[in-house]
Amino acid sequence: MKLTIRKRTLGTIPLLEVVPKEKRNQTLPLIIYYHGWQSAKELNLTQARHLAHEGFRVILPDAANHGERKQPISKIPSLTFWQSIHTNLMEFGYILHHFQKMGLAGDEIGVGGISMGGITTCALLTHHPEIKAAACVMGSPKPLAYRERIVHHATTAGRYFPDDYRDLLDWVPKYDLSLHPETIAGRPLFFWHGQQDHVVPYDDVVEFVEEHPEKANIQFIDENEGHLVKVETMEKVVTFFTAHLRT
Repeated sequence: MKLTIRKRTLGTIPLLEVVPKEKRNQTLPLIIYYHGWQSAKELNLTQARHLAHEGFRVILPDAANHGERKQPISKIPSLTFWQSIHTNLMEFGYILHHFQKMGLAGDEIGVGGISMGGITTCALLTHHPEIKAAACVMGSPKPLAYRERIVHHATTAGRYFPDDYRDLLDWVPKYDLSLHPETIAGRPLFFWHGQQDHVVPYDDVVEFVEEHPEKANIQFIDENEGHLVKVETMEKVVTFFTAHLRT
């Protein structure tokens, strides 16, 4: 199957669209797939190609402060990180609306991402029931715990930290999937995480899965890996979406 990779700019959002060439103008299941911290949309192209070969239209946006939107990282701990996630959340509906309005996407909507993109994915589930299936790779459904971990590390290191840091990020608890697990509402959710991951804590995902043994819709795969995604993991993501989004 031949694929088409189209570079688009949607408003101020640079993105790549990866789609089967002969179906590029048809309504297809849509997957928006988010990259990680200090990465870029192009680094998710291998994953996108694997998905597109199965008949999906895959959209790879550059997050704010990344890729073609690259900006210097703020000296204030995590400011750029949270800005990037917050912007992903703000822009998701805009991207989806565009492709649905063009007739290129219908109701079969998937979301996935790596690391920061996985955090974005879990956060989106709390407010977007239109998402049918989601895959979180090396991310976390516990952004509030991640926020507090940043506070601890920054203060221990003696770095400047705003006194009203938690107030400035008061949106985080509202998008914390571990605090709002009911919003999953039976939707298929896939987690993959390396047991040796010291960037995004493995334990946060383990705890979340163990807290919800009743949710048969949650699939969790862990392996003896660090903060790294191999082709074998990408294939597991493809298997998940192929099973849970109609093509």
